[in-house]
Amino acid sequence: MKKIKTKPFGEIELDETQEIYFPDGLFGFELCKKFYILENPDSPFVWLQSSEEPALAFVMIHPMQFKTNYELKVSDEDLKSIEIASKNDILDFVIVTIPEEPSLMTANLQGPIIINIKKKLGKQAISLKDDYTVKCNILEEMKKLAAQIPAAKKGK
Repeated sequence: MKKIKTKPFGEIELDETQEIYFPDGLFGFELCKKFYILENPDSPFVWLQSSEEPALAFVMIHPMQFKTNYELKVSDEDLKSIEIASKNDILDFVIVTIPEEPSLMTANLQGPIIINIKKKLGKQAISLKDDYTVKCNILEEMKKLAAQIPAAKKGK
């Protein structure tokens, strides 16, 4: 077990085997390479917490939580760089930006975080989907999903 200081939870103890190594760091934070994913079972959001820099933490979400037609499309080179052998080895997230007005929170679909869950290696890639933006409004996408649910499924 390893104690680390975190932005959202203060000092916590984590299993060192859960550490994820990002050989290239993240865009703009290339010097920080070791991170943990901190989950809350009551929330679709997770934290990507640097184990080297306590103030560095990112809110993330699985893109399928709010965009069911999301397609992870990154270069083969990106996948090879973290030794992905099978699509089953991939865990993917997008970074969330939460402004003062939380209803305007956005997700960066253009820069997904891909993780090799077997090798504990991660990378921030660039999406090859041209229609994805760096500021996709999460709540607007959730409203679109809710509108697609037939009235019968809503209990009416």
